[in-house]
Amino acid sequence: MKHFKSKNDFLKLLATFIFIMLPWLFALIYNVYFHKEEIQTEVPLQNYKVDTLPIVDHSKFEVLKQKFENPHQLTEACLSCHNLTHKDFMKSPHWNWLKKTVNKKGDTIAIGKKNILNNFCIAIPSNWGRCTSCHAGYGWKDKNFDFHNPKNIDCIVCHDRTGTYKKFPTGAGYPVKEKKVFGGKTYLPPDYNLIAANVGKPTRENCGVCHFTGGGGNNVKHGDIANELKDVTKEVDVHMGIDGKNMSCIECHKTDRHIISGQLYSVSSHNKNHVTCEECHTDKPHLNQTLNRHLNRVACQTCHIPTYAKVNPTKMKWDWSTAGKFNPDGTMIIKKDSAGNMIYHTMKGSFVWKKNVNPEYVWFNGKADHYLQGDKTDTINPIQLNHLEGSHSDLTAKIFPVKVERGRQIYDPVNQTLIIPHLFGKDSTSYWKNFDWNKSAETGMKTVGLPYSGKYSFARTEMYWPINHMVAPKEESLTCADCHSHNSRLANINDFYLTGRDRSNIVDKGGIILIIIALIAVLIHTSIRIIKRKDA
Repeated sequence: MKHFKSKNDFLKLLATFIFIMLPWLFALIYNVYFHKEEIQTEVPLQNYKVDTLPIVDHSKFEVLKQKFENPHQLTEACLSCHNLTHKDFMKSPHWNWLKKTVNKKGDTIAIGKKNILNNFCIAIPSNWGRCTSCHAGYGWKDKNFDFHNPKNIDCIVCHDRTGTYKKFPTGAGYPVKEKKVFGGKTYLPPDYNLIAANVGKPTRENCGVCHFTGGGGNNVKHGDIANELKDVTKEVDVHMGIDGKNMSCIECHKTDRHIISGQLYSVSSHNKNHVTCEECHTDKPHLNQTLNRHLNRVACQTCHIPTYAKVNPTKMKWDWSTAGKFNPDGTMIIKKDSAGNMIYHTMKGSFVWKKNVNPEYVWFNGKADHYLQGDKTDTINPIQLNHLEGSHSDLTAKIFPVKVERGRQIYDPVNQTLIIPHLFGKDSTSYWKNFDWNKSAETGMKTVGLPYSGKYSFARTEMYWPINHMVAPKEESLTCADCHSHNSRLANINDFYLTGRDRSNIVDKGGIILIIIALIAVLIHTSIRIIKRKDA
């Protein structure tokens, strides 16, 4: 107080300091307090309810008590009551494996699993019997499959509640007629009467039959959708954990006339029919408003799915160029790592698996662009099979976590197109029969009516899989430092300035200069006050 002329001067300075600092102090207390509250409070929900309608007892229907000789007869029995259902189902992507979309040229095209390339099993044409074992139909063994015949619909693959129904892996969608062993697993003919008496809404097991093991094995493709979700704890997935919400797939992926919400951007481009976190959690789920503001440009999944492939590893790389090697005695080479994961197979090449993977991150506005059959492209950079669109300048885009599967697959260097190889089959040109890439390429490209130069090489490819499942408990969500630091998870998204991650010499030097100027100003002000006090 002795440095001030009067007590009033001191009080004025103190009041000014408090006036300037009070808002900052209030904001600090508010954020700390409510962040603490948030951890203790349930996330608000809306639009969420479980259907409690009673289940129909199908065992009472006489039409389902007849002796079924084949699955087509069971489908006919289903349709005798559900006599309009087939019209809805035959419009669905699960049946057609296609969706109509508008490309960048403004043309309406149909794309989907039926005609998109990937970097695991590559393509469906000429490989139908193997790939279509996951189709919700019977008999798609070649290009002549009848998509207009309702008897070809497989009702029970989605509605069996006994857990006994299995399609045969190379049966073009059919189950076995007699006992068979494939890949170390035994397949038995279904008891159609038992299944018919116990049908109901799809369970996790029904969805997982195809979605958990697509691409040739558990968790191969997605990384966040795997067999463990059938019986998992909330530490792995807070929604599906049996010790948590214990939710089924269809509680989020709601259905309207057999059109199921949600889509795979590996095979779809259009920005429709989404499943979003906001549908249940609102667009302001946090009590901390700073976190809510992040939702304008950051997807919920980015913070709440810090890792994927938590229980079983997922395939991160698939190199077809190394396929075709044999032991000296002519037998196939099959190698596994210490965890039992296949890392080499003569038929398919080399694989890299990873567990507890940190996602990569991209800007994503809900739209995708795809490599289509016959598209010309160079191999200077990896060919992106499904480019997710978005950027910082696109205000509809958000930062989204993805799995990026990388591969090497067969390519025509003369025509500059990816090749559709004929892999599966008993004929002499099937790669898995004769291991001749040239014959395989010739047959595969002829199947889709595209030219083949007679020369092949292998090109690097990338495929993007948005991560939506395996949501962690909120206490394990990412923290500020995970992004706003020199070791930022967002290191690869460099089209904007991120506080704490990025540095600018101009900003740094400017800040230092401002600090020095402020210190000099304080010293000058203090000196003037001291001099004036002495003069007084």
